Amino acid sequence: MTLKGCRIFITGGAGFIGSTITGRLIEDNEITIFDNFHRDSISKRPFAKHRNLRTIHGDVLDADALTEAMSGAHIVVHCAAIAGVDTAAKIPTTTMRVNMLGTANVLEAARSLPDLRRIVHFSTSEVFGSQAFNSEETDATQIGAVGEARWTYAVSKLAGEHLAKAYHHEFKMPTVCVRPFNIYGPGQVGEGALSVFIQRALRDQDITIYNQGNQIRAWCYIDDFVECLMMALTDPAAVGESFNIGNARAVITVYGLAQTVVRVLDSSSQIKFAEKDFADIQLRVPSIGKAKRLLGFEAKVDLEDGIRRTAEYFRGQMK
Repeated sequence: MTLKGCRIFITGGAGFIGSTITGRLIEDNEITIFDNFHRDSISKRPFAKHRNLRTIHGDVLDADALTEAMSGAHIVVHCAAIAGVDTAAKIPTTTMRVNMLGTANVLEAARSLPDLRRIVHFSTSEVFGSQAFNSEETDATQIGAVGEARWTYAVSKLAGEHLAKAYHHEFKMPTVCVRPFNIYGPGQVGEGALSVFIQRALRDQDITIYNQGNQIRAWCYIDDFVECLMMALTDPAAVGESFNIGNARAVITVYGLAQTVVRVLDSSSQIKFAEKDFADIQLRVPSIGKAKRLLGFEAKVDLEDGIRRTAEYFRGQMK
């Protein structure tokens, strides 16, 4: 099923994932982006000035402005958040406020919409803590020690997920929660390791990885993620559910990832190691069985192909 003739409201829509979603839907729908443009991926997209696109500079902590901007929407996609390990560590209070209070504002604003057909809340794979192997949506969530800055992001996103589910149960709102697992691809901005590795490799610059580089991740190309999100937006089976979205076959250590980027791009970059004392995720591999069973989702883009596609985009940006 495809979306056509809908009014779609995307918080954080100027970011990497939000702008990619916009590009997927813009031809057949009216899109409103509500964003503070702290991270701006959309201005470099070919549809940045599309006739069906409306952009509003705003903050999800401003409940009145948010409610006014959302008026008339049929579908709400809540991407806005403070994200990134380094960013969350620097501003943990803002991270908690934006991710918790901002989500509460979005849900409450959406509750007043007369024709709300779907609202998608972005959670995170970090709700599984530092060790997650073949983790299913019903597995226990685990957060690290109180006071460790990294976990302010995870706990704030988990609180938002609980709230979204509460709105579904109490007010019968058509909520869906998604947990992205290391999404990468063209248009990525911010602290994503793979995009940083690729851009440095294209310039033959040194690539720095922290500690031993033996942390294990599963990497999911943005097109696969958005394909699953489209299913979550349209399939009735998604309502009230949470979904892991990732590529459980594209699994590699961070060191192996850096080596793969250098090899695939035929780069002369050198891989360097640096010690960093911070809470880290040692193992993060999802089970996507639920998304496959309920939605029919399965990731298609393998890691090396995804690296090539992403590098092609960044080459174009470097010209």
